[in-house]
Amino acid sequence: MPSLFRGAARASLAATLLLAACAKEIITPGAPAAAPSSGETATASALAATPGGTVNGVMLQGFYWDVPQTTGGQTWWQLLGSQAPELAAAGFTAVWLPPAYKGGSVFDVGYGVYDRYDLGEFNQKGTVATHYGTLAQLQSCIAALHGRGIQVYEDVVMNHLTSADAQEQFSYNGQNFNVYTSFTYPSRANKYSSYQWHYYNFNGTQQAPNNGWYRWNAWDFQPYAGGQAYDNLLGSEIRYADPNQVAETIKWGNWLTTTLSLDGYRLDATKHMLTSFVNTWLDNVKGSSGRFAVSEAWFANLADLQNYAAVTGGRTSLFDVPLHYTFQAMSSGNGAWDMRGLQFAGFTEANGALAVPFVDNHDTDTPGGLFSPVINFKMLAYAYLLTREKGYPCVFYKDYYTYGLGPQLKTLLSIRRANAYGASYEYTGVDDADYYAYSRTGDAAHKGLMLILNDGGGARTKGISSPFKNATLTDKTGNYGGSITTDGNGYGNFPVQARSWSVWVPN
Repeated sequence: MPSLFRGAARASLAATLLLAACAKEIITPGAPAAAPSSGETATASALAATPGGTVNGVMLQGFYWDVPQTTGGQTWWQLLGSQAPELAAAGFTAVWLPPAYKGGSVFDVGYGVYDRYDLGEFNQKGTVATHYGTLAQLQSCIAALHGRGIQVYEDVVMNHLTSADAQEQFSYNGQNFNVYTSFTYPSRANKYSSYQWHYYNFNGTQQAPNNGWYRWNAWDFQPYAGGQAYDNLLGSEIRYADPNQVAETIKWGNWLTTTLSLDGYRLDATKHMLTSFVNTWLDNVKGSSGRFAVSEAWFANLADLQNYAAVTGGRTSLFDVPLHYTFQAMSSGNGAWDMRGLQFAGFTEANGALAVPFVDNHDTDTPGGLFSPVINFKMLAYAYLLTREKGYPCVFYKDYYTYGLGPQLKTLLSIRRANAYGASYEYTGVDDADYYAYSRTGDAAHKGLMLILNDGGGARTKGISSPFKNATLTDKTGNYGGSITTDGNGYGNFPVQARSWSVWVPN
């Protein structure tokens, strides 16, 4: 849940949260086949191991913010399970599931956590099913994904609880206050866990929307990163300075992993939780199992994200928030942005082994949340991250299905599987305000590629010394017809249509 939910944005979201849900924060070095031509610079980067244990893996964010309860008579779990064959055929190697546990109502999309042990099994908050369906449907969905060789990552929300069963009273400065902090789960009747939550298990709780906070324990940490990281985000804030809550949440994480046969985790709002707790949870739940973890630490500043990677000691990958804002700036520029800003961009280039680049997600695409969507040049952004040497890219469900980008994304996924191998090169002497070039040399079994992006209003062609000598290349995206040839030094003219992308591949 990004800490950019502050001020007006955070206030407007609070009302939505109470009605619907908790807001989501929201090596094989190579050498070029030919020396670059005069005035052109080609820079190689090291080939990083793909996170998630799959070569050229790609995860799908398998939901969006306003997912309907049913689609064509199917729950979300049933729909997603039915899509497993198509997703596997397209080239997705993992799916990130939404929070699977009971929220404050059937309308809660899982981030307004009520009972973390209720995966759609108990009649609580007026429903047995969660927003996405029942436990049995969830397990069938996971089995369908696993049956197609797709890993499953569950969204883990550990910062807070909401929608308590009853009020409790605490005293502060001689005054008594009633707060909704008693979580006893009478309908679950201690199945899976007898742990109950009371006001002393939290640092504080949110009052009615926009009315501030009640606090009786100190926040777990002081704000940092210019105030973007702070403890009190939403609901009743769990006190992880207390080892009892740490032990219970570790127990729950291991139970969840076993119950759902998880391959990994997406950790929500980690910059709002005590970092020592995040590290301890990862050590005791993910451990050395080989399971994957990626955390949402919503830092727009690259230095802040790098610092967070350091304090978490490489235990978790991180979403490349700075790169998202680079794409958003390209989108907002609508042709006026300087494409040289894509050179060596974001956390993906700075720390590729821990980077999960993305274009949009459930927060950035949703009015009332962050709402920083990439509208213009979205496919240029996807072409960039899906051909990149570094990082473990994530594709947004809504882009693939709702916005009709599926066919184009399938083409890029196919190119990634077939050609995105070998050392990479940034052509800093070729790029200009509209034209961006990037190559992969290929390896013994794969032919490599040349990516060309253009946000300008006219078609462009530039001469580049590519890694491909005496080669005939075609644009595998189909965006530019015909073929081009290179000479004995790999030099050729690489065109691209206006406001378009091309991936030139040796035949």
